[in-house]
Amino acid sequence: MEKPIFSIKKINSGFTLLEMLLVVAAIAILAGIVIVALNPYKQLGDTKNAQRYADVNTILNAVYQYSIDNDGALPGGIPITSCGTFSTNEICNTDANSCDNLVNLSELTLEEKYLIEIPRDPTGSSTNGSGYHISQTSHDRITVCAPDAEQGETIEGSR
Repeated sequence: MEKPIFSIKKINSGFTLLEMLLVVAAIAILAGIVIVALNPYKQLGDTKNAQRYADVNTILNAVYQYSIDNDGALPGGIPITSCGTFSTNEICNTDANSCDNLVNLSELTLEEKYLIEIPRDPTGSSTNGSGYHISQTSHDRITVCAPDAEQGETIEGSR
């Protein structure tokens, strides 16, 4: 037998376009599943709500310490209402230009004795207000709440 003069060798190197498309589609599907499983909007909302819980407790503790140091007297101007029901019981920012129609708790930040500054809601949606509301009952029970809480949560604390 004679050897053929020309031999045809099949060269298989690299991937076909179809194989590449299948791999890219599989990666896209897996990435979509991971993003849905992690739910970044829920994670971000949970983080903001955790900050709100901490801020509500910080304000409550400062008011409590103030009342201890002042023979049970509360800072002036805390309205007797339900927390979060009226915009007039929103706490004024420390550096606000005007505290008209807001609760001014600047007594807590004088000389940074109780607070360095009034905490602000993580969304920062209020201009002169902190985003947190404060109220008291007729028996001087203080409630601080965060009416802008996300994911349907109710964030408030009382003392």
